[in-house]
Amino acid sequence: MIHLRDASLYRLQLRARMPFRYGIVTMTEVPHVFLNLTFEIDGQPHSGVAADHLPPKWFTKDPNRALSDEIDEMLVVIRAAAAFARTLRAATPFQFWRELYAAQAEWGRAHKIPPLLAHFGTSLVERALIDAACQAEKTTLAVALHENRFGVELGALHASLAGTSPRDWLPAHPPERVFARHTVGLLDPIEEADITPADRVNDGLPQSLAACVRFYGLQHFKIKIDVDLTRARERLKQIATVLTRECAGGYAFSLDGNESFREPAVFATQMRALLAEPALKEFWPKLIFIEQPLHRDVALTPAADWSAWPERPPIIIDESDAEIGSLPAALALGYAGTSHKNCKGIFKGVANACLLAQRRAAGDPSMLSGEDLTNVGPVALLQDLAVQSILGVTSVERNGHHYFAGLAQFPASIQEHVLAHHGDLYTRSAAGWPRLDVREGKIALGSVLRAPFGCAPGLSFDGMESVSLV
Repeated sequence: MIHLRDASLYRLQLRARMPFRYGIVTMTEVPHVFLNLTFEIDGQPHSGVAADHLPPKWFTKDPNRALSDEIDEMLVVIRAAAAFARTLRAATPFQFWRELYAAQAEWGRAHKIPPLLAHFGTSLVERALIDAACQAEKTTLAVALHENRFGVELGALHASLAGTSPRDWLPAHPPERVFARHTVGLLDPIEEADITPADRVNDGLPQSLAACVRFYGLQHFKIKIDVDLTRARERLKQIATVLTRECAGGYAFSLDGNESFREPAVFATQMRALLAEPALKEFWPKLIFIEQPLHRDVALTPAADWSAWPERPPIIIDESDAEIGSLPAALALGYAGTSHKNCKGIFKGVANACLLAQRRAAGDPSMLSGEDLTNVGPVALLQDLAVQSILGVTSVERNGHHYFAGLAQFPASIQEHVLAHHGDLYTRSAAGWPRLDVREGKIALGSVLRAPFGCAPGLSFDGMESVSLV
């Protein structure tokens, strides 16, 4: 039997090394929180941890709300999930999560909190529970899923998966190296000459796209676009020129619409114009997919039926993947699949991966992508990478190391802990702090996959602000 015995929340304010423009907001700083939970599992206490940014304007893209109000609301969501978790008793982690998911969903509806935001709280408790359960079992996430030690019932989430288990659909051997798909934000400099003296960052890490390609050996990219066709065309031409020059033509990319469009026909018209641009003729064959071009208010409505555009590139959802039924609804409209981020839920992500694998086995070219929430270590990034690998995702958007200077802002004890236990994923920068070790465009996940759940246990929260969960 599982129940929650103790909970604590810690907060650290992080400042970006350069502005990150995504959708309707530009990030210059963000709170980062750690949720530390102690569960009683079969009569013994076991602690687990989860972490994430509190990023305004992602869970709810409301241009009229103050950033501070959105951050406060995320804390309310976390407190609600922790409070519900204290009331639960369950035989398995999966059952615990299902009961928590149901309680949080009902609370969210009553308080008019969108599901994507409400279940951010669910996911943090879920992640800490999985960490604690892996430690209780003295095993890893991959083994626990393949041996179904969590008690996952796939048919309870997607009926077509009834009678199967995760091992029937997930890779037998998770990849130990994955492509770091580098984000090109809307404000990111493309060439070194685009950086003004006032905007140049002098921390030993690259800043322009061209410099990042050389420094990390990048091969996969995620390019953000918006509704301005002229600006998108010229920017894509500039990016294509850099990638052709720096990667010798050997690259792949995705496009991220960040919910910029409200009318499917307008988006289709703009994409047709971009696809027909002669200067981009060699660029488009390297496109993997387009991510969430439509605002969540319309993305899963009948207006978003993509059958009217049969020659379209693969289009997937991201922010619209808010509930268990979101992916089946998207597939029925002609979307090619969805993304995985731990903030949207791990058991939900596992079920989605299994559903898409089932469709691929039947000949449907469905896809699961790995996307980012500007994740950084020492916990959030590692846990996310562990899940991405286990789900079989081999091209994972990573941008936390680009917009933040590694773990420079974390306490020294955490920096040394990460270097000691995850020396394949992190390396010491010239300034002494750990930075993500991207080599030939890839990151190594051996230590991540060998840990109980992504990160080695034993982190200290000394020096961080304690946040009330009441």
